[in-house]
Amino acid sequence: MKSIYRVLAILISVGVLIQVMAIGLAWFTALKDVDDGLVIDKNYDGNFGHHLHSVVGTMVIPLLAILLLIVSFFARVNGGIKWALIVFGLVVLQIALAFASFSVPVIGALHAANALALAGVAGIAAKQAAAVREPTQAGTEATF
Repeated sequence: MKSIYRVLAILISVGVLIQVMAIGLAWFTALKDVDDGLVIDKNYDGNFGHHLHSVVGTMVIPLLAILLLIVSFFARVNGGIKWALIVFGLVVLQIALAFASFSVPVIGALHAANALALAGVAGIAAKQAAAVREPTQAGTEATF
């Protein structure tokens, strides 16, 4: 279970990298399309990069975060539940910031900053799973 916890945490960090790449692809493609004569207005549905960013951000990463949280209860990773809860909380915040950004675009900057925090915290969670676990004095293993 420890290795599953670690892989899930790594996949969340990789998911954030994919998100950054997808949104870069999306907007550079949009800029190229505008240069080629495309008009972007309220009817614009985005391009492949926008759709990839949407799917990974609203489905893939949240699913991984839920799985990480579930696995954290069984993985016996030192602080594993705490880090999984923080990851889950940052994912929820990330989605809320994304939707709020459509009404107040400046919130998009917080959405980007939170993505970096999410990647970092998921990396810490993965590192915790790789760490050697020390038993407590009572001989039981702490999960929090």
